[in-house]
Order: sequence, then structure tokens, then C-alpha cells
Amino acid sequence: MLKVMHSATNSATPNSQWEDLIQLPTPTYVEWDNIKTQLDLVLLALETLTGLGSEAMLSAAINLNLESRVPDRVALWRLRQSNPLRKGQGGRKKLDVEEARSLVLITCYLAKQHQELIRRAVGLLEQMAANHQEPHQTALLGDYIDAFCNTYQERMEEDEQISTDLLTHLALKLLVDLLFYSAPGGHRRLWLALIDRSTKF
Repeated sequence: MLKVMHSATNSATPNSQWEDLIQLPTPTYVEWDNIKTQLDLVLLALETLTGLGSEAMLSAAINLNLESRVPDRVALWRLRQSNPLRKGQGGRKKLDVEEARSLVLITCYLAKQHQELIRRAVGLLEQMAANHQEPHQTALLGDYIDAFCNTYQERMEEDEQISTDLLTHLALKLLVDLLFYSAPGGHRRLWLALIDRSTKF
């Protein structure tokens, strides 16, 4: 998997990436709740692996010419709060298709910036699986899994069905997904995955 990711190059500009997304299918009304959840969780995985925060996301929005859609920390927070799994009702708003496209481009832009770290984490995951060892036994993966699980439990509504094992599985799945989203064409992969998984989530 890592060799495949190494071989590609990316010359797409922010504007051409936005045009790419416009050409792809638009989610139906009933798919939006799942899409909002998936987008927030992908960003959560990226945050907890890399330690980046809202300032990095806002800087990405500026670099991608998306500051009109994600202008400040409050707007970003309200977009994240559109995830129906989030605790609290005050900041929740409807997420429109342009806002969703903006979050997709911001996510992939930041994933690409941190591709080396993501690649190292996925490489460790593959190595641990090959040796039949638990991911927690490496510092990088252990810290990521702990941060993901703790942040998920802090931010999302309590769900008795979400065990630590399920959260760990979710964290590792999102980690592998991030590797693909950090690659050339990652914005298309993420957008199509959001639509595809919205009916299965």
C-alpha cells in the first residue's frame, strides 16, 4: 500500500480541485447526516494524530481561497458541530454542499502536509500486524489511539455500544483512510467515500 502511495505526484491547484468536486455527484438530502459525521471524524483523526488545531485549519482555508466559506474559528466550530453525534445543541447548523466541499479540501490539504507522519504511522501499523503485535505497543500508534478515543468521548454523545475496541478500530481505519486522502486526488477519494459510505454508516 505504501509503495503505491509513493509513486504518485500532484500538480492540482486549489481552484482545479474545487472544480473537480463540482463535477462529482452531490449527496442526497437523506445522506447528509452521515456525511457530516464522517467528515468530522476524519478531521478528528487528523487532529489527534498530528496535534493540529483550528488555527491550522483556518490557515489552510486561506491558502485554498476558502476563507469566504470558512472565515473564522466560530464558523469552523459551527461546521464541526453540524455532526449529529456531537454533544450540545447550541452551535449545530445545517451543512451545505459548498461547506462540505470546503471541509474536504481543507482536510486533504492538511493530510498532505502531514503525509510523512501519516505514512510512518500506517507503516508501523502494517509492521505490527505482520508481527501479530498490538498497535498500542508502539508509542506513535498508542498515543494516537489514546488521543482519538479520549477526544471522541469528550466531544460525542455517550453511546453504550461504542466500546474502546470499536473506537480503536475506528481510529485505525481512519488512519489508513488519511493516507489515501493525503495523496494526489485525495479530495476526490474523500468526496466519493463520503457519498458511498453515507448509505452504510
